[in-house]
Amino acid sequence: MPGQSGEITKVKQLLEGVSCRALLADKAYDADWLRSFLAEHDIEAVIPAGRGRKHPATHDEDKYKWRHLVENWFQKIKEFRGIATRTDKTDTGYAAMIYIAASLLALR
Repeated sequence: MPGQSGEITKVKQLLEGVSCRALLADKAYDADWLRSFLAEHDIEAVIPAGRGRKHPATHDEDKYKWRHLVENWFQKIKEFRGIATRTDKTDTGYAAMIYIAASLLALR
């Protein structure tokens, strides 16, 4: 995927086979086709409307607040250099590093 293309172009591919009740995303994911796709799969779109919307869609503000906690967690585990730079050669090793980092963060 070229550097200038947005992540939204691969979101359908990522959601295939995933079972969830809601998708929490930022304004970059506010697209009619994505909202339709989510509705077809009975997934709640917790996505704030972009600025240019003539008819902005609503979202659950309380659920959206949880996105902040997830973002903070990702920032915390990226403090571990091995995770931030993805130096592990295998997926198993990378997953192990995430488990170790999460355990250390929980003990703080």
